Amino acid sequence: MKSVITCDMEGRIETFSKGAEELFGYRADEVIGKERVSVFSPGEIVLQNVPLWLEEASREGEHVTKTKFVRRDGSTFNARIRITPTFANGKSNGQTGYCGVTEAIGEEVEVPIRWSTKLIRILAITRLPFISAVAMPAFIGGAYVYHYLLNRPEAFNWFHFTLAVFGVILLHLGSNVINDYFDVKDGTDSANNDYFLQYSGGSRAVELGLITLEGTRRLGLSLIAGATLIGLYLTVETGFITLLIGLAGLALGYLYTAPPVRLVARKGLGELGIALAFGPLVTAGVVYVLIQQLTPMAFLIGLPVGLLTANILLINEFPDAASDATTGKNHLVVTFGKEKSTFIYLGILLASFIANLAIVWLLPGLNVWLAVVSFLSVSAGLSIFRHIRRHYDSRELVQSNKNTIALSALTGLLTVVALILS
Repeated sequence: MKSVITCDMEGRIETFSKGAEELFGYRADEVIGKERVSVFSPGEIVLQNVPLWLEEASREGEHVTKTKFVRRDGSTFNARIRITPTFANGKSNGQTGYCGVTEAIGEEVEVPIRWSTKLIRILAITRLPFISAVAMPAFIGGAYVYHYLLNRPEAFNWFHFTLAVFGVILLHLGSNVINDYFDVKDGTDSANNDYFLQYSGGSRAVELGLITLEGTRRLGLSLIAGATLIGLYLTVETGFITLLIGLAGLALGYLYTAPPVRLVARKGLGELGIALAFGPLVTAGVVYVLIQQLTPMAFLIGLPVGLLTANILLINEFPDAASDATTGKNHLVVTFGKEKSTFIYLGILLASFIANLAIVWLLPGLNVWLAVVSFLSVSAGLSIFRHIRRHYDSRELVQSNKNTIALSALTGLLTVVALILS
């Protein structure tokens, strides 16, 4: 008995033979256009081996290997698979996907999992690579205090600053995991097959079997508990305002997908909450922890990067919009549609630019470096916007997803450098 499955370049199933139905236990109508081929492999094998298998198949014309697969009922079996590239529009028009021919075998197959794969598993579950979204505003707050608010550099409390950075990172990771938990629990993830791999649609850790749904809940709460302990210590050391700012950040992160509030379903409140939680609240919290003072600038200096992070959220909503609408996830793209939401992206970008210019104007002395960063950021953002306008309803949009993430991170980093160079 042989299984024949074809998929597109992102692994979305296009055909599913009778042999595949018998071998894997799914009906064709359950998986075609609804699942990706990763659902048939243990998660760590997907992370470690599948990308390499596909790369070799594309390069060499085929890849043959032995592995373990997972049936619908959760049982595993040993198999041999031959992967070849497919060219639905002819070879001259480029590869369009892959074909996998699988047959069960009697011999036992062991697939060694490297330690690096186990590390990548942790990164995938927590979405650790995205911590720049919260780390950058923390560094901006620290640089602002160090170079503008202290008369003596030695007065900078590096211990408190380090704790604050670790605290907001733990809170961010905990929120990521909890958001995944609620997205799986309410059916949002299972309804979404149009996400851009690695750039939208959540971590997919539960779907891949990297962690159980209950394990996701426990991990998310544990990370939040770690952030809370740091916050309580800093509250004792610096004052009650630290706790209030921390609780505000926790509320925005946790309630983004958690019922009954579910900010993501509130027609823009989710995006607004992210802009605040990943910008002004972080910079204000770091400033207060370091000098026990709050000023309007402590909030304003984090607003530009917070807005750019909101644009990451917005652009990631484009491919998810159709499925999000079915589960009541009424964010801005669902509310206004993709075409109009491209101009929301532009509006948020320009608001970030204006906030940056206000900071340049209001900071003591003329920070030329920060002005340069502002113009570089908006110029790059306008280039991304033009790409979005051309591709907002196609999978070519993924390049704008990548570039929006890079724009936010680089703008944050260059802002820190500009504050230091001042």
